[in-house]
Amino acid sequence: MKQSKATATDTFFQLKDTDVVFPKQWRSGSLKYDDFESLTEGGTAKLLTCLDENLRRVVVYKTLHAHLLDNEIETQRFLREARVTANIQHPGTVPVYELGRDRKGNLFFTMKRIEGRDLRKLLEDIKAEIPDTSELFPLPRLIDVLIDVCQTVAYAHAHGVIHRDLKPANIIVGEFGEVMLLDWGLAKIMGEPNPAETDAVQVTDEPGLTPVGRRYGTPLYMSPEIARGDADIDGRSDVFTMGIILYEILTRKQMLHGENAWDVAETLLNKPIPLPSNVAPELQIPRELEAICLKALRLERENRYPDMKALLDDLQHYRLGGEVSVYQYSGIERLNRWNHRHALTLTAVFAGIAGFAFHWLLSR
Repeated sequence: MKQSKATATDTFFQLKDTDVVFPKQWRSGSLKYDDFESLTEGGTAKLLTCLDENLRRVVVYKTLHAHLLDNEIETQRFLREARVTANIQHPGTVPVYELGRDRKGNLFFTMKRIEGRDLRKLLEDIKAEIPDTSELFPLPRLIDVLIDVCQTVAYAHAHGVIHRDLKPANIIVGEFGEVMLLDWGLAKIMGEPNPAETDAVQVTDEPGLTPVGRRYGTPLYMSPEIARGDADIDGRSDVFTMGIILYEILTRKQMLHGENAWDVAETLLNKPIPLPSNVAPELQIPRELEAICLKALRLERENRYPDMKALLDDLQHYRLGGEVSVYQYSGIERLNRWNHRHALTLTAVFAGIAGFAFHWLLSR
């Protein structure tokens, strides 16, 4: 789901909010929310902004669409999203404030209002060469965003949760550099079956849709395991999807294509993935990043990074100028890297030698 763009001035503190008297008879539960305004909506739920009258802050209120209120599968996913998000207490996830029912008995949960742009929009603007976005988000900055997301997902995996719906539209980059991963409604608890879902994965006629009870995630960002309908899904599925996102960052193009979701799955499972450097040679993609991307995108999960932490480590090593584990460095590359890391030391040594020689010549 997309979040609306907002600025810091939208939440500028005022004394009328922070110092208002708290009544002795206060409202609780859904009764304390007022001033509802539509924010956005997706295929299963709608999001509204509202005022929490007790704390005097604007929050996001999420509830299922009316026609899904009695749907067992979507109710389970809604509860799972609220509870998983609430329990993954990481800086990269949205704080959940409350889970409850309104006066009609309908489920809702409230959470922090996130302000920023999603990565999908950022990549579209970069591809369109919009100056402000291109200058603010060069490749190193985009890799930093991906590192933040990897940290959040690695934390979730460490607590037994697989996201299963990673995609640029679910990654929000805030005005002050914060990076948030949204939408845990399709999360899977490792090692536990999902009684409301079948093991077989069905794909839809449209790659971008997620109809009720028919498939996991978005076809353009699905792993081979999901495309095949494997019952045993683990964290390496998220590793593959992160590779797709990295591919888009490197090439500024979508990795998967197809007239419908079946075509997308066929392409993923039976056609080789083009090298990013061949898809976008004009971008001069760093070879180390290409190697990282291709390692994450191995068709068989046994050949990928063993977990999200390993992918994260290589991305961090790249950003810090270290060696990544999946790239074969030539002797010349190792020498150049050594010279680059020790450039200041070598400059100081040569300057010292030159100074000594100059002093010696003058003293003769």
